[in-house]
Amino acid sequence: MAALLDGPKHGWVLKKLGGWVVGHGDMHNNLVYPLMKKFVTQGWVRRRAEAGHRGQTRAVYSLTLIGNKELFRRLNQFGEKEAASATEFRLRVGLFHLLPAEARKRILDERGRWLSAREERFAGLQQKLAAIKSGAWGPEVVDFLIAEVRAERKWIAALKKKSNQLADSGGNSKKARR
Repeated sequence: MAALLDGPKHGWVLKKLGGWVVGHGDMHNNLVYPLMKKFVTQGWVRRRAEAGHRGQTRAVYSLTLIGNKELFRRLNQFGEKEAASATEFRLRVGLFHLLPAEARKRILDERGRWLSAREERFAGLQQKLAAIKSGAWGPEVVDFLIAEVRAERKWIAALKKKSNQLADSGGNSKKARR
């Protein structure tokens, strides 16, 4: 739905944008179009037909006022389940310009707590692997996972700093200005 914030889009554009947001290629038709159908049924998105360049009919989707509210409700919803998902977290970071400073802080804090717990679990695993003399490769994987967690925690610290600077300078979010 976020891809529709700046105006109507064809379904094929949504497939591309959706894939880019999560770091993949185009999203599959079997994912995009059933979602759009659900969003239309819920009244969050409006669908209209438009003539294509080669005579075919193309679906054009636009966000409704109710859809706009639902999108912001979902973006603000960030608990343990969402914090455990790198995709959910990165999606929200990519849309931080839409969220007020307090929502950005809450999201960063929640993901930070989840990462701290993950690092503790990996450290315990690291000790167990050393105790059982598991060989070189198991600890190699755990070391890599710990490095990933630490890199993301460092990134979160930088995001917090940037978010605070924006809030202090009055460059908050579009939503806050609405």
